[in-house]
Amino acid sequence: MTLPNTLAVKSWCDDITEAIGNTPLIRLNRIVADLPCTVFAKLESLNPGLSAKDRIALSMIETAEKDGRLTEGGTVIESTSGNTGFSVAMICAVKGYSCVLFTTAKISDEKLIALKSLGAKVVVCPTNVKPKDPKSYYSRAQSLHESIENSIYLNQYFNLDNTAAHYKSTGPEIWRQTQGKITHYIAACGTGGTLCGTGKYLKEQNEYLKIIGVDAYGSVLKKYHETGEFDEKEIYPYKLEAVGKNIIPANVNFDIVDKFIKIEDKIAAHRARELAKSEGILVGYSAGAAIEGVLRLKEELTKDDVVVVLFSDHGSKYFGKVFSDDWMKEQKFM
Repeated sequence: MTLPNTLAVKSWCDDITEAIGNTPLIRLNRIVADLPCTVFAKLESLNPGLSAKDRIALSMIETAEKDGRLTEGGTVIESTSGNTGFSVAMICAVKGYSCVLFTTAKISDEKLIALKSLGAKVVVCPTNVKPKDPKSYYSRAQSLHESIENSIYLNQYFNLDNTAAHYKSTGPEIWRQTQGKITHYIAACGTGGTLCGTGKYLKEQNEYLKIIGVDAYGSVLKKYHETGEFDEKEIYPYKLEAVGKNIIPANVNFDIVDKFIKIEDKIAAHRARELAKSEGILVGYSAGAAIEGVLRLKEELTKDDVVVVLFSDHGSKYFGKVFSDDWMKEQKFM
């Protein structure tokens, strides 16, 4: 039976991709009780793929289709820490493409199982190798793309459709949801698309609005922003996922970022757990880093400020890590 779906507001989605975006703002209360301002969380965990990466995966794949770089029966290849991979695999399942994902040994078991459950082929690569090393997940993804006809390597780090997705959707949503009253936007920075695509739109609406990037210890982004120097001595292993980079992605627009704040692995883990217990919001490891970034702005904030912090993904992806007492003890975080 076919039902008409022609109401002014559609009654349902024709497939899962139509459920992407329009995530809610939730006012935070207990965890930010010591701050003078209003703080809202943008819950990207309520996208169907449980993360902000749904937006960029759809944008990158549909642009490749429009350009003719991806056609029926094609293969989509990506290097990913897990969230983008899940979104890519979900969209490939809907559209009928083969999906091959290259990830690192840092990926959680939950994320790995999720990727495979959507039909993706997953290749796990070493974590602590340089990007140009043939064994890195970047290099292996590029190499496979070169060997397969009718394939695309999405390359979220350098594909500007990543930034464009957030410029077209996340930024306008936040501006509309705050009725233009937002004064500070804070998000973890990995590929840079979520921070800079959203930030670019918001800055165009209000040039005085502050854009704050959250970085990890072991990442090069903060120092590069402050000095213009790519310092390899800044690079070392860390536990945070989807925060920081050992390369400079093209999607990181340093000109629109007012500053970066580095957050420690241990503190981010405890903040993620605190969000669940104090606000009832079960979100991922990077959200713990993001809310800690907000708390460290205390001396700069006033009662008239409206802060929006973006929580990138859902906590269910981290039951074997930050929400596991055993894992926390193994890391000497507890």
